[in-house]
Amino acid sequence: MATLLMLVIFSGFIGLGIPDSMFGASWPAIYSDLNLPISYANYITVLISVCCVISSMMSGRVNAKYSAAHVSIVSTLLTAIGLLGFSFSGNLLFFCLFAIPLGFGAGTIDSALNHYTALHYSARAMNFLHCSYGIGVTVSPFLLSLALSGDLGWRGGYRIAFCVQLLIAFLFVLSLPLWKRVETEPAIEAPISETRIKFSSAMKLPGFWTSLCLIFASCAIEFTCGTWGSTFLVETKHLPAHLAARTVMFYYLGMALGRILSGIFAPHLSSKKIIRMGVFCMTLAISLLFFVSSPYLAGFALFFVGLGNGPVFPNMMHLTPKQFECASASVMGFQIASGNIGILLAPPIFGLIGERFGVSLMPWYLLIFLIPLLITCTAMYRTYKRV
Repeated sequence: MATLLMLVIFSGFIGLGIPDSMFGASWPAIYSDLNLPISYANYITVLISVCCVISSMMSGRVNAKYSAAHVSIVSTLLTAIGLLGFSFSGNLLFFCLFAIPLGFGAGTIDSALNHYTALHYSARAMNFLHCSYGIGVTVSPFLLSLALSGDLGWRGGYRIAFCVQLLIAFLFVLSLPLWKRVETEPAIEAPISETRIKFSSAMKLPGFWTSLCLIFASCAIEFTCGTWGSTFLVETKHLPAHLAARTVMFYYLGMALGRILSGIFAPHLSSKKIIRMGVFCMTLAISLLFFVSSPYLAGFALFFVGLGNGPVFPNMMHLTPKQFECASASVMGFQIASGNIGILLAPPIFGLIGERFGVSLMPWYLLIFLIPLLITCTAMYRTYKRV
């Protein structure tokens, strides 16, 4: 039963990944179709991220009051509403309006399923959970590229994503009896305290700020590449929009592969070592972006950015219950909020930079976050002493 439920939870994370990659891949087609300035993507991504941050900060209270199953159903339906609304939007106002349910749904289900998996499943399951997210963000640009190259257009791509989200919500409803049965079984990992603490108390815990900074930088790089990678290839490497969307698919494929490999090697390598290896891979890949001129070599470099960055977030989530066992649910919510703040700030700031100075500056911009990522990765070896 636990395995069957895990597959349902995996589907939820596939659904979580679909909207994240679809917007960045579809934006070149959207702003051309609606005659919008390129930087208007900032308003939409900022609003989604603000809603994600708010819902993540509230996740400790929500998860204590409602079951993970019911939170997942409602959250998935909210994201479905947001995607359907995007498909009918004809101006910035409507995009911003439907960004609200999309952001709240994504932030809530992210916190709920991460914490549920940490409580009831192993480290390998946590990595494969985030691999499922990688599948979602990989499939989404591919579906969009098919829609763009056919008669459906970007609106049709969003309607396909809406149908997928409805299907996932239906699976959650059908799985309700499984959640109750699994919750009566003993947890695979050591029991984790459900004590809720305030941010002012959490900030005094050893390793808390290190974890927040590392997740912030990792998510900033991830979503800058995801949001602007397609535009980078179109504007600086002169790829058509549908080919750029398909090329960026390999960036997300790299993320998925990184999480698959992380899950395979989890029994043999510590989470800290996997994170360190991933950051080293990212460093080499971002360095390569400075020198390549071919769009396909740039896509190759983005693939390795995803490969290195993919394992960072799930392994940090796995470390959290052990490092912060006194209040893991609250700390995990703060960590996810930190990642969402990175998502909130990094892509829109680059949007402004790209509009004024050109998106060719993206490798330099990624370097700004890579440096603190390297610093906090090193600091983690001192602050995370017990895990």
